[in-house]
Amino acid sequence: MPREIAFGDALVPGLLVFFLLALLVWWLLDAVAGRFGLYRLVWHPALFRLAVFVCVFGAFALFLY
Repeated sequence: MPREIAFGDALVPGLLVFFLLALLVWWLLDAVAGRFGLYRLVWHPALFRLAVFVCVFGAFALFLY
């Protein structure tokens, strides 16, 4: 898999695509967790949101290498 992706005349890192995909998946997971009240069960909701995003992005980034 190429490390850079041609977007018009600019080369963007391949991780940018995975970052945007992870952001979309995280947004959906965040909406579901908020809908079902999962954030009432965690100690620090903002830290939990960040940890979930890092896990999702890390899982997608493993596909690049």
